[in-house]
Amino acid sequence: MIWIDTHAHLDAAEFEHSRKDVLARSLEASVRCIVIPAVEPGNFSAVRALAHASSNVYALGVHPLFIDKTSESDLDALRAGVQEAMADPQFVAIGEIGLDFFMPNVDHARQIWWYEGQLRIAREFGLPVLLHVRKSQDAILAGLRRLGWANADFRGIAHAFNGSRQQADGFIAQGLRLGFGGAMTFERARNIRSLAANLPQGCLVLETDAPDIPPEWLGRQNPTPFNEPAQLPRIAQTLCSLRGWTPSQAASITTANARAALPRLAAWLDAQGNGQR
Repeated sequence: MIWIDTHAHLDAAEFEHSRKDVLARSLEASVRCIVIPAVEPGNFSAVRALAHASSNVYALGVHPLFIDKTSESDLDALRAGVQEAMADPQFVAIGEIGLDFFMPNVDHARQIWWYEGQLRIAREFGLPVLLHVRKSQDAILAGLRRLGWANADFRGIAHAFNGSRQQADGFIAQGLRLGFGGAMTFERARNIRSLAANLPQGCLVLETDAPDIPPEWLGRQNPTPFNEPAQLPRIAQTLCSLRGWTPSQAASITTANARAALPRLAAWLDAQGNGQR
């Protein structure tokens, strides 16, 4: 039984003094692969190096809340970086990209320019995307539809999904899987739990978003410790309770879904002898 954490920022400063132990605990918890997304050009090298040092995989992209650190020329630099990374089997996606309309005083137009520019790069290279969709589900879908995403058989994951059922169905229709993590463990998160319980099983993947979105049991502690990939099997227990699955079923189904969403991840796992079909 293996687990895949489809979204964890292991390069984050919060892990500066504990990264080795965090990675050891993830292996002890049978989390056999972690997807490490970049957030801005300044950490592209760090996520690549960390993925190689820890035998995990990575994505390259510019997060919507980090575009203030970029210039428009950085989109060309991203394209060049992606072209180079295509020779690296541990490079699996474009991400973390998307839109964030939750934070005040954000430049929606600039976010959309970056989002759609990165979608075009993903389309050019036939890569899946890791999408940030906070309070922006409809705008994200509009971008996917404008680029004919579903018609071109592209894939990806809507990370930390918290939209409506209608929006969820829209993402699924575009070929996306939906990421569920620590937020699902809170009983008050009724919408997220309802989606996790009732969506088609083929669209569900698991994530931690470490060091963020701690599960309910970490949130009770004071101070709240950082989330980490080793929490994934316990987070999955909530999914098991909601759907009536065994842990083995949850691991098998969500691993298969992650492989389908990220074909280069599947190829990497198979090459390492960690594949689970």
